[in-house]
Amino acid sequence: MTKVAIIGAGPCGLSALRSFEQAEKNGEKIPEIVCFDKQEDWGGLWNYSWRTGSDQYGDPVPNSMYRYLWSNGPKECLEFADYSFDEHFGKPIPSFPPRAVLYDYILGRVKKGNIKSKIKFNTSVTNVSYVNSNFEVTYRDKKNDKISKDIFDYVIVSTGHFSVPFIPEYPGMKSFPGRIMHSHDFRDAEEFRGKNVVVLGSSYSAEDVALQCHKYGAKSVTIGYRHNPMGFKWPKGMKEVFHLDRLEGNKAIFKDGHVQEADAVILCTGYLHHFPFISEDLKLKTGNRLYPPMLYKGVVWQNNHKLMYLGMQDQFHTFNMFDCQAWFARDVIMGKIKVPNDSEIEKDINKWVSMEEKLENPEQMIDFQTEYTKELHDLSDYPKINFELIRKTFKEWEHHKVENIMTYRNKSFASPVTGSVGPIHHTPWEEAMDDSLKTFLNK
Repeated sequence: MTKVAIIGAGPCGLSALRSFEQAEKNGEKIPEIVCFDKQEDWGGLWNYSWRTGSDQYGDPVPNSMYRYLWSNGPKECLEFADYSFDEHFGKPIPSFPPRAVLYDYILGRVKKGNIKSKIKFNTSVTNVSYVNSNFEVTYRDKKNDKISKDIFDYVIVSTGHFSVPFIPEYPGMKSFPGRIMHSHDFRDAEEFRGKNVVVLGSSYSAEDVALQCHKYGAKSVTIGYRHNPMGFKWPKGMKEVFHLDRLEGNKAIFKDGHVQEADAVILCTGYLHHFPFISEDLKLKTGNRLYPPMLYKGVVWQNNHKLMYLGMQDQFHTFNMFDCQAWFARDVIMGKIKVPNDSEIEKDINKWVSMEEKLENPEQMIDFQTEYTKELHDLSDYPKINFELIRKTFKEWEHHKVENIMTYRNKSFASPVTGSVGPIHHTPWEEAMDDSLKTFLNK
């Protein structure tokens, strides 16, 4: 009997579990599967936790979600082909739901079968090595502080890469009298009501954390970018300036000469691909990019085809791309897809990496990842979904953000699975202070 370890029960791990469940439903004999997750429940990053720093067992807290987080991309772009929003909620819902609504949707798909019985919760994998043509996986039962070891034929790494913060240091931080935190530890914008907030970064975290602070009453929000500004039309009370030089007392001094009084500095400086539990010869080493090297089809480890990584890309596409990757990985494991020889693999990886290196703007990046996902989709029996509509939706969404960063979440789009159009939400995002499932779904 083939034995498969899945590390992580967030969206990627759940995609993997679902892919095997579907094969079993079709009458195929599936391998024995054990999934490990260090949290006490499934959902990965989509679990909200009040905790920051360490959990009660001394493990770093992986959760990065905050209260009042709303989807920053159209839900239609992440819809599961085999489980539509319409099916889950029994009706079309608006295109930009809050966290609790997406969490409910993700779990709705996996609750029905016996998937949960395959997951060991409160269990952290401490070591993965390849010995005598098998994987040795060492793991710790956190509750009982008990170490165990098991042998597997295949390992799927689905631990995500948005849970270990990258935390730089700037001169003057030691003596800054206010609060300094990474967005990973940001939990509630209410904390910054009436305060002058400096946000460092120029990607999605910086954009959304800055908007949250503004929405919940920060006195001012100043965003410091290093390379390129986001360049949106920010509302009154928000601005973008160039590169923090240093902190002096409670003043943030920027390289363009701008000086800003600050009560808090929030580092939206990104995350590390961090796999301390994987032996060196198996470890993916990459920054956040659309095509990490060493992965055939973005999934299979080039130097050992029994090791798979899911969701390690920087992401426009998410849940349905993870599904396409998981279905592909499953078919490799079950022998339905044959991995080619080393030179073919090298050629294929190089082709994608060199295309990625030429990308210049978000539209080209959307095209690149859409083409990648479509290619994967064609290789397995993952159900039909309209990736051309998703491509078009992503581009419209980018334009809506440029038009007005405060109102892009009030737009609606059509489902690539059912075709139904999301209704306009009853409350514009700027005024929607309650992010509960009940309030959102209530007409």
